[in-house]
Amino acid sequence: MRTFALACVFAVVAVVARADELPLAELRLPPGFHIATFARVANAREMTLGARGTLFVGSMGAGKVYAITPSADGTHAQSVHTIAENLRMPVGVAFKDGALYVSAVDRILRLDAIEDHLEDPPKPQVVTDRLPSDAAHGWRFIAFGPDGKLYVPIGAPCNICDKPGYAKLTRMNADGSDAQDIAFGIRNTVGFDWQPGTRTLWFTDNGRDRLGDDVPADELDRLGRIGEHFGYPYCHQGDIADPEFGKGHPCKDYVAPALKLGAHVASLGMRFYAGTQFPAEYKNSIFIAEHGSWNRSSKVGYRLVNVRVNGAKVTGSDVFISGWLRADQSVWGRPADVLPMPDGALLVSDDLAGAIYRITWSKP
Repeated sequence: MRTFALACVFAVVAVVARADELPLAELRLPPGFHIATFARVANAREMTLGARGTLFVGSMGAGKVYAITPSADGTHAQSVHTIAENLRMPVGVAFKDGALYVSAVDRILRLDAIEDHLEDPPKPQVVTDRLPSDAAHGWRFIAFGPDGKLYVPIGAPCNICDKPGYAKLTRMNADGSDAQDIAFGIRNTVGFDWQPGTRTLWFTDNGRDRLGDDVPADELDRLGRIGEHFGYPYCHQGDIADPEFGKGHPCKDYVAPALKLGAHVASLGMRFYAGTQFPAEYKNSIFIAEHGSWNRSSKVGYRLVNVRVNGAKVTGSDVFISGWLRADQSVWGRPADVLPMPDGALLVSDDLAGAIYRITWSKP
C-alpha cells in the first residue's frame, strides 16, 4: 500500500513545472462565469485565508507552504512568499488568532504572528507530534470548526485494511490538547466544511480501489452526531459489502452517504458557498474539487462539481467546471481545493498545473 501512496506523490511532483500560459479557454463553465489565473505556485493544495487577507497554500510533494498577498483589487497575486519548506507533505493549512497551522503527516506545526513576518517567517512550533507517520493517506486537510477546535483526519494507511486507530476524524484544542475521535469508518477525507446556519459537518471521502472501474463511489457525507461510523472497511458507498471485511458487518449498521460522487473521481477539497456574487441558486451550496482518477482504465474526475442541499438532504448536483481532462484522455490540471473569498469569488487550487484560479460571475 505504501507503493500506491508514493506513486501518487511522485506523479504530482513530476509535472509541477508548466508553461506560464495555461489553456483556460479549454475549460467549460456555466453562462456568466469566468475563470482567470490568480497565482502560480508549485503543487498547490489546501488554501486558507489570514485575518488580513493573506492567502496561505499548502503543498504535497513540493514540501512547501506559501503566503500570497493579493492585489488591491483582489484579482491576482501581488506577491508570493515561501514561508516554510522541507516539510513532509504539508497539504493542510488553517488559520486562527494570527497563527498559521500546518499539517506535516505525523505532526501539526504552528507559525505565530505569520502575517507580520511573511518575509522573515518564524520557526514552526510543534502543536502535536502524536499523529501516525504512515505515508499512505498521511497528507491531511485541516480546519478549525465553529467550536474553535482543530479538526484533523487520520486516513487508512492502505487501500483496504482493518487497523485500529485509523480511518477516522479527530479534533483537538488549538494547543494540541484534548484530542478526541468524533467519526469513524472514513477511508480518507481531504475536504470538509460546516454548513451555514446548522453548523453541521459535511465531508468528502475517497472510496477504495481495485473493485473495478465503476465501484465503489467516493462519498459526500454528513455527520449527524458525534461517534457515527461511515462504513469503511466493511461497507462502501452505503450499499456494497467489502469482499474481504464485509462479512458480519451489514451496511445497514453504518451511515449511508448523503451523495455518491462517482468511482475513482478523487473528491478532495469542499466548501459551502455563502457569498453573494454568484446567482442565488448557488447560495449555501457545496463546491467540490475532483482531483481525478489515477488507476481507472478510462479517466474520470478532473473537474469541479456543485451540490445543492436543503437542511440534511442533497437536492441536486451537476458538473460546474470541466475541461482539465481532454477528450484524448490527456490531463493538464487537477483541482485540489476550493475557497470562497470575501468578495464572492471562488478560488480553486490545481497541484498539477501549479496554479490557483479565480472564478467570478457577471450577468451575461
